[in-house]
Amino acid sequence: MNHSGAAVEVTKDRNGIDQVVLRNPRGASARVSLHGGQVLSWRTDRGEELLFTSSKAIFKPPYAVRGGIPICFPQFGQRGSLEQHGFARNRTWIIDDNPPPLHPSDSSGKAYTDLLLKPSEDDLKIWPHSFEFRLRVSLMTDGNLSLISRIRNINCKPFSFSIAFHTYFSLSDISEVRVEGLETLDYLDNLCQRERFTEQGDALTFESEVDKVYLGSRDIIAIFDHETKRTFLIQKEGLPDVGVWNPWEKKSKTMIDFGDEEYKQMLCVNGAAVEKPITLKPGEEWTGRLELSVVPSS
Repeated sequence: MNHSGAAVEVTKDRNGIDQVVLRNPRGASARVSLHGGQVLSWRTDRGEELLFTSSKAIFKPPYAVRGGIPICFPQFGQRGSLEQHGFARNRTWIIDDNPPPLHPSDSSGKAYTDLLLKPSEDDLKIWPHSFEFRLRVSLMTDGNLSLISRIRNINCKPFSFSIAFHTYFSLSDISEVRVEGLETLDYLDNLCQRERFTEQGDALTFESEVDKVYLGSRDIIAIFDHETKRTFLIQKEGLPDVGVWNPWEKKSKTMIDFGDEEYKQMLCVNGAAVEKPITLKPGEEWTGRLELSVVPSS
């Protein structure tokens, strides 16, 4: 769609995979791959990249790209019988030319694209539930990035799923970063067999590997990057949990698609529904929203 100076262009990456490039009138941009329905780039009007992608990322299916915003669906992590983080991030999505309407305010003045994922016959063998997963990625006039997900059960029986938008934020130095909005919350620590703890600090800071899911968080989370004097704001609806992940030095060296020192320049903070999976009856639809913005730190 094209609105008031906003532009949408479909291109191909070096492996021939379709990508949608969104641009707003001020020159900010976003790039979405149809492989995984994954946002791979989000740039300010000055051309600054806000999302991290590893220099060793693999861009060929069936691998998920290490960076951007992978969609974890219908499973988060290894909490089920499917592959790590489910299959949506490894499937080819299509452009949805005629999606069911969203509220008018969800399209005015933005560059946006609508993507659609339906299960293949092979998917139904490993997860026997028919669904339609619609994703609208919008670049707003102010440069904010919005992801609206609509998942509909077109099956004749209920199903449950987990979901996360595993956002890789690009940072100057992880040791100079703090996260606010998660203090006093309970969390599940994946480094301790998902044992439940309560966050004690006023803000999260980082000095070692972290792999936690915070439960029942507020709807706005802030990531302060002191060196760039930049703050990321994460606003979410329908996504009660927040995953926080950084592999740190030791684990980085075991990952083939991640540089040994790249943990210093990134942090994953995701809006998620993990602890209590979402259940849809036949015909029911779930909607989740994630909006990312960046502002100067005071």
